[in-house]
This record gives sequence, structure tokens and C-alpha cells, in this order.
Amino acid sequence: QGQLVESGGGSVQAGGTLRLSCAASGIPFGFVAMGWFRQSPGMQRELVAGIASGHNRRYADSVKGRFTISRDIRKNTWYLDMNDLKPEDTAVYYCAARKTSGGPWDYWGQGTQVTVSS
Repeated sequence: QGQLVESGGGSVQAGGTLRLSCAASGIPFGFVAMGWFRQSPGMQRELVAGIASGHNRRYADSVKGRFTISRDIRKNTWYLDMNDLKPEDTAVYYCAARKTSGGPWDYWGQGTQVTVSS
């Protein structure tokens, strides 16, 4: 059974940086897209950043210019570099992957807490 394992969350002050990592293991097929979602208490889970197999990237408006998604195909790992963090970025962050374009997100990480203090 495949899984995604996240790492890199933590607590920082506003203006700080964090890097989240998501390592995929035991998943036999390539992904067409990988992404990072986040969810705050009482809020719906939202897509923060996504990267497709053709290297196309997209970002939520709230993080454009501050967050960068990237991937290392050899390591089957993708990353979210978060700069100039703001208190409103505080959330549980989840990585996800899907095998079909436009289809459901098939795999999810366990979630990692990011807390930004003012």
C-alpha cells in the first residue's frame, strides 16, 4: 500500500521560512500531479500549490510570490518552500498526489502543522 510521508512543519515567527517535504513510497505508478493543501480550524481544505507532470505550477492567490512548489523525480519527493510566512498561513498542511488528470486526489499525507506567530 502506497503512502505519502510529510516532514518539515513547525513554528516560526511572521516573516520566517519553512520547507515542507513529501516523500512517496510503495506507489507503483507515476503521478500526473502533486500538490499541497492546507486546512485551518473551521475552514475547508484548500489547494495551496500544485505541480503537474509537465512542470506546470499553480498557486493560490494568497501565497503567490511567497510559496514555491518543486519536485525531485529521482527521490519521488516534492517540496513546498514557504517564505515570508504570515499568521494567516497557520494550518495543517497536507501533500497529495493523483494519477489521472482532473481526477480525484488518490493519495494523502498525514498532515503537518505549521504555526506562524505575529
